[in-house]
Amino acid sequence: MLLRKFTIHTNEKQSFTNLDHYLEEALTESNVQDGIMLIFCPHTTAAITINENADPDVKTDLKLGLDETFPNKQEYIHMEGNSDGHMKSSVIGASETLIISDGQPILGTWQSVYFCEFDGPRERHFYVKIMAG
Repeated sequence: MLLRKFTIHTNEKQSFTNLDHYLEEALTESNVQDGIMLIFCPHTTAAITINENADPDVKTDLKLGLDETFPNKQEYIHMEGNSDGHMKSSVIGASETLIISDGQPILGTWQSVYFCEFDGPRERHFYVKIMAG
């Protein structure tokens, strides 16, 4: 079993950071060949998701769609002005779970794991827990 904390720095209010190399590093360190990998975000205005890694326009479209669905309105009562980030985080979710088989995470051909920033720029953390099974 391995529990690893990673730190990243985001540069925009809303961004999607590919985490694949962090996950590969943790998996190599764990020496787990078959098991489960959990990726968890402990922030209420950020999230973890799996999505396409081939076309960068997908990330742009995700940003546009999320902004249309959850605009940053002045009418929101939360005084920090980041209610849209809380909503986006809640909809996307704080974690993803991957199956590890033969020393590799099972992902689709075009899939990658992303850290989703909705209230940046900030220093952020995420955790990776790998369990043999």
